Amino acid sequence: MLRIGVLGAGHLGKIHLNCLQQLPASYELVGFYDPDPKLAETVSQEKGIKAWEKLDDLVDASDVVDIVTPTLSHFECAQTVLQKGKHLFIEKPVTHTLEEAERLLEQERAGQSRVQVGHVERFNPAFRAIESDLDRPLFIEAHRLAQFNPRGTDVPVVLDLMIHDIDVVLHSVKSKVSNIHASGVAVVSDTPDIANARIEFENGCVANLTASRISMKNMRKARFFQRDAYITVDFLEKQSERVRMQEHSGEDPYALSLDLGDGRKKQILFEQPEVLESNAIQEELKSLAEAINKKQDPVVTLRDGYEALRVATAILEKMSQQPTAPIG
Repeated sequence: MLRIGVLGAGHLGKIHLNCLQQLPASYELVGFYDPDPKLAETVSQEKGIKAWEKLDDLVDASDVVDIVTPTLSHFECAQTVLQKGKHLFIEKPVTHTLEEAERLLEQERAGQSRVQVGHVERFNPAFRAIESDLDRPLFIEAHRLAQFNPRGTDVPVVLDLMIHDIDVVLHSVKSKVSNIHASGVAVVSDTPDIANARIEFENGCVANLTASRISMKNMRKARFFQRDAYITVDFLEKQSERVRMQEHSGEDPYALSLDLGDGRKKQILFEQPEVLESNAIQEELKSLAEAINKKQDPVVTLRDGYEALRVATAILEKMSQQPTAPIG
């Protein structure tokens, strides 16, 4: 049984504590640490979980440490965990800067710790239902829109929201990025609240990503276009759909078909794959335990987290170079 401790008891930290309490087959939850003593006492009493007074003591008592602190503290906390030779789960974005992520990669290579980054959409049951159908997509479009919430405005919307879709796209395309175009606007905070990025890959795929945290409604959708197939994923509603085309056999005269104009017809098939109900956060935490026990790489590696942050950083750099339109 792996002993796990949680760093951070804020909004997401409390969600992780709840999930870990429901995974007794994977972990023994030894407690949590939060630098706010009042918050720590409140959470400890509410959930019946030990609040440790010192971060180092909690890390020493754990086999695995789950970092759910603000992004600015990710690097310092992760360094402590890896220096003590413990396994690590760290929320996205993996660190505040790319240089910090590079240093963590060096520490990981020097030790035996398993590190998983919390790109939770990889474990979304709607994405898992169609993941095996993704075969060299040619064009990807994603919209991730959220109603305004002051929580998370300490980082640009690219690092807060868009990075989810960046990770999904990099995982699905499996090709090097060749070019990036991006623009963004700060509306209510000091960093961009709305952003759009066009990511071009060496294999010819193009991904168009839009993220906003000042939308009137919430939306988390992605569309994948590939040879003879169109695949949609609604991460929020946990629904998926496949639209496939195949050679028209002529056996079914009522089949929906597309006339290609050269004597050939394609039959159009609409399919809704079975989406198994699951808790994505529980699934990602459980998968890390399996990776540790089986001595294999986690589903979302530290390298994956680094690559998503690298592309996100490039998008932010492109946004900072966008010209300011004259007024009047």
